Amino acid sequence: MIGGTCVNVGCVPSKTMIRMAEAVYGARAADRFAGISGEATIHDWSQVIAAKDDLVEALRQKKYIALLPEYEGISYFEGAARLTNTGVELGVELNGTEILADKIIVATGASPALPDIPGLVAVPYLTSTTALELKELPRSIMILGGGYIGCELAQMFARAGSKVTLVTRSRLLPETEPEITGALTGFFEDEGINVLTNLAYREIKKSGDGVALHIEHDGHREVITADQVILTTGRTPNTNGLDLQEAGIEILPNGGIVVDEYLRTTKAGVYAAGDVTGRDQFVYMAAYGAKLAALNAMNGDGLTYDNRGMPWVVFTDPQIAGVGLSEAAAKASGFDTKISILPLDQLPRALAARDTRGLIKLVADVKTDRLLGAQIMAPEGSDSIQTAVMAIKHGMTTKALGETIFPYLTTVEGLKLAAQSFGKDVTKLSCCAG
Repeated sequence: MIGGTCVNVGCVPSKTMIRMAEAVYGARAADRFAGISGEATIHDWSQVIAAKDDLVEALRQKKYIALLPEYEGISYFEGAARLTNTGVELGVELNGTEILADKIIVATGASPALPDIPGLVAVPYLTSTTALELKELPRSIMILGGGYIGCELAQMFARAGSKVTLVTRSRLLPETEPEITGALTGFFEDEGINVLTNLAYREIKKSGDGVALHIEHDGHREVITADQVILTTGRTPNTNGLDLQEAGIEILPNGGIVVDEYLRTTKAGVYAAGDVTGRDQFVYMAAYGAKLAALNAMNGDGLTYDNRGMPWVVFTDPQIAGVGLSEAAAKASGFDTKISILPLDQLPRALAARDTRGLIKLVADVKTDRLLGAQIMAPEGSDSIQTAVMAIKHGMTTKALGETIFPYLTTVEGLKLAAQSFGKDVTKLSCCAG
C-alpha cells in the first residue's frame, strides 16, 4: 500500500495511540505535584481507533497520493510483481505486464514475524498491525516479545485499561544497556504490567474465549491466560513471491536481501533498501537507504551506506533513545572503555517536572576520551539523542561535550552532566554550574 509500513501500520498509527495513552496516564499522574489531582478515562474506544484511522488516511493522501502528480515520469502500480531477467513482471491483476528496466530498487519492506510455538496456527493471534484495529479494548492481553514494539504496545494497552502480561525469551530490549532494561522492567511493574522474562515457550492453545500459553521458567512449568495474544517477535523481510533467488539475488538467513555498502544486490543493476534488507529497520534509515540506492543506480556507485551514527528510539514512557556502541559492544570491538551513568534525579529538568524516572549512560574510549555511545532514558529522551549523534559523528571527546554550553532546565542538558561525571562529582555542583 502506498505510504509503506510507517504511515499505514507502523509509526503513525502506533505513535498516536501511544500519545493517547500518555494523555490518560498524565492526568492520573498529576498528583506528583502538590495540591493537584486528576483523572482521565477512555469512554469510547471505537472513537479512538477511528481518529487514528483518520490520521493515517489523511497523511497517506496528503504526503503520498497527492504528491505523485507533482513529479514527472512516475507511474504508480499497486499489485504483485516479480523480477525477471529484463525487468519487473506485474501480477495478473495488472494484466501481467512486464516493465523493462536496466536498474531496479527493491524496497518491499517487512511484515510481522511469527514465532515457532507449537499450536500457534490454531490460535486467533494478533500482530502489531491487527492489534491497532481492534474495535473493542480487550480486558486482558498477553504480548509475546520484549523488543521495541512489544514494550510500546504493552504500556499503551495497560494505560488504556487492559490487564497486560509481557512475555519474552530474554530480557526487555536486549540490545539496550542492562541498567535501562532493569529500570524499564521496574517502571512497567509499577504500572501494573506483569513482566515475565528469560523463559521458554512450550505450547499455546485456545482456552475458553481466550488463549493459554505454556511456558517454562527456572525449570518450572506455568500457564498464562488472556483474552487476546499479540505477537511482537520481530519482523520478516517481504521477499516471498518476488522470485529473487531465481533472478540470482542472494538472501540472508533472516530473509533479508544481501547488499553491499553501495546497496547493490548480487544481481547487476538491482539494488535493495529499507526493511527488506533485514537490517536497520527504521523508517528514516529506509528513506536514507532508498535515496542512496537511487543516486547510485542513476549516477554510478559512489555513495556508501553508513549507519555508524544511526539513532534509535523506543517510544515507551520514559522514552529510550540511543546511538553508537553500548558498553558491551564497545568492549567486544576491542575498546578499553569507561562509562558514566547519570540518574535523572541529578537532572534539574527532571526535578522541576517531578519526574525522575530514567538515566543517561555514556560510553567512551579510555585512550582517546572519544564518545563511543550514548543511551538516554527520560520522558523527553527522543528529542535529546541527536546531540549525542552529532558528538559521535564528529569524534567529540567527553571533555569537549562537558565543556559545551547547553540550555538550562532541558533534558538534553543531562548529556553535559553525564559527560562531566567522567571527571567530577556532579552532585556537588549548583543547579546550573558548568
